[in-house]
Amino acid sequence: ESCSVSECAFPQVGVTAQKTMRLLPASGRKATQKVVVGDQDGVITCFGIKKGEAVPVFKTLPGQKIARLELGGALNTPQEKIFVATGSEVRGFTKRGKQFLSFETNLTESIKAMHISGADLLLCASYIYNHYCDCKDQHYYLSGDKINDVLCLPVDKVNCITPVLACQDRLLRVLQGSDLLYEVEVPGPPTVLALNNGKGGDSGEEIVYGTSDGKLGLIQITGSKPIPKWEIGNEKKRGGILCIDSFDILGDGVKELLVGRDDGMLEIYNFESAYDPVLRYDHALSESIASIQGGCVGKDGYDEILASTYSGKVHIIYSINSAYGDVIKMKQAVLLLQLTSLKIFVLQEREKYQQSSQSSTAVSSVPAFSVNDKFMLNKDDASYSLILEVQTAIDNVLVQVSVNFCESTDPFCIFFLVFCSLQPNSNFLLATYRCQANTTRLELKVKCSTIFSMIRQYGTLQAYVTPRIQPKTCQVHQYQIKPLSLHQRTHSIDHDRPMNTLTLKGQFSFAEIHSWVVFCLPEVPEKTPAGESITFYFQNTFLGTQLESTYRKGEGCFKSDNISTISILKDVLSKEATKRKINLNISYDINEESVRHTLKLIHPKLEYQQLLAKKVHLIDALRELQVHEGNVDFLLPKYRSILEEADQLLDEYKRQPAHLERLYGMITDLFIDKFKFKGTNVKSKVPLLLEILDGCDQDGLIAFFEAA
Repeated sequence: ESCSVSECAFPQVGVTAQKTMRLLPASGRKATQKVVVGDQDGVITCFGIKKGEAVPVFKTLPGQKIARLELGGALNTPQEKIFVATGSEVRGFTKRGKQFLSFETNLTESIKAMHISGADLLLCASYIYNHYCDCKDQHYYLSGDKINDVLCLPVDKVNCITPVLACQDRLLRVLQGSDLLYEVEVPGPPTVLALNNGKGGDSGEEIVYGTSDGKLGLIQITGSKPIPKWEIGNEKKRGGILCIDSFDILGDGVKELLVGRDDGMLEIYNFESAYDPVLRYDHALSESIASIQGGCVGKDGYDEILASTYSGKVHIIYSINSAYGDVIKMKQAVLLLQLTSLKIFVLQEREKYQQSSQSSTAVSSVPAFSVNDKFMLNKDDASYSLILEVQTAIDNVLVQVSVNFCESTDPFCIFFLVFCSLQPNSNFLLATYRCQANTTRLELKVKCSTIFSMIRQYGTLQAYVTPRIQPKTCQVHQYQIKPLSLHQRTHSIDHDRPMNTLTLKGQFSFAEIHSWVVFCLPEVPEKTPAGESITFYFQNTFLGTQLESTYRKGEGCFKSDNISTISILKDVLSKEATKRKINLNISYDINEESVRHTLKLIHPKLEYQQLLAKKVHLIDALRELQVHEGNVDFLLPKYRSILEEADQLLDEYKRQPAHLERLYGMITDLFIDKFKFKGTNVKSKVPLLLEILDGCDQDGLIAFFEAA
């Protein structure tokens, strides 16, 4: 359901990070609230709104970029002190802008997440959690993976400090002092945490989380175990969740859940019952939403939603049916006039710059600009999304990539494609995306697969981002496409499956073999794990096969129900060890039953894709027949069904055009890998295998594998 809202953007600050905008408490019963924002120029800006105009309260001098902004104060009093995390330092300001705290922590890395509860300060760097009380070190914890967010259950309700860490490995880690109390697995990498209804629910133990793949959930964190309450998937394939707030924007006496996503989608969920959230309204902004909060800023008695976006715009979302709407409509008219005069001014200044740059004494500097990027695996279609967001309009993006597919989801984008060499470690393609209109965000899909020539596709994707600024400049961003790029971390596997085993032994350190695993597989923390050994579990998002990886100094053991996974690991790990001049003793145990098992996993997908392709190929002929005959009642029901579902079938086929080829490639690899471990080259039999695949006979396919 679309939200009947209007939107107004107020004066822009610098580029903002996640959770760096808050509303100060109102000073009186009917008074409006002030907005405080911290940006990556290190500036804290505080302003109010009066008659549709921004009224400044204070603005600090530039400094290190602000990673987090939180409000604090004594427990059970208005939280009106402003705290910002910059580098490894925490600074405190009064609501008037006077600095009263400068706390240099003992963290060796920059602060990534922060939470404040009275005199207690919870800080997180990439892997390290620190708890301070009155700026004195209390507790410390080293996480197994990167920490994305942190919060503490309300002390006035649970009577103790209970920190919860949102970690990249799909876990919430609940701490007690410096110790891990327990872990909670969630359906995706959690990016943001918030207390349910702002207070943790009736018990104070309820936490709402959002994930990088767009899922929402509520978990009760008790003293002994977690209790999941509800979970919402991402059926609409929207962006990852960056911010969450609770506020009664609908005025029904129950706080709604406000959600901001990295694709610019703002959502409002309300509750038909305590644990039954329903999406009621949504509103699309043009940039990722870094912070969101409900409050009253523009006019006494009228509630709004404030959202700050990546480039530093602060948006106010409100109902156009409110009396406040007329004020905002006037404000929008004024903004249009200001925008027109600003465009004229920019053209004049650009002309002056070009004239001065051509003089003999001219000195030109490269303009700096920020790029917000994200490279993540989409489980649903086994593709990677590359999201690029720039603080100004994008002119073009050149993608240099060693995999075989790259497309844009942006309709305001002209796409040029050049295919290059198929040789290993060379460019498979160069793709140029020239953006139209005022595009600041571009999303590309990259699909990685193994092709019939048996080139294992891995390498580097490079994106050259050029914005519409003068003089022309670009930034280069690199992303690793790993040999087992379609795998994702999981925390349990089915140990009853038939498994193949690869064992490595040699004179290598724990850190060296860990670096090889990082090179091969996604979602593995770069930091070498604590302890003497580690076990990771993975699942192939396309086939559903699994991998168990256990290693220590001098030894590594890898188990998978897919022979091709073992084959890739054997080839890549051997190559990495050779680079370091390390001799490996490699042994393997191949389970013949695993081949039959993998084929049974693949076959339903193969059968579905072949049927889909056949239906799509019939659509044009059936439509032509429909035009000539005028009536298709004489057709068999299955053909009439194809005509009725034609648009849906074409859309599905367009969204996954290479699925059938990928399945053929994976079955071909499985066939070749099975016999490679026996020392037999069966590439000459691949054409016969492809003929059998066209027939889609599972028993015949299994018989061919066993008889070859």
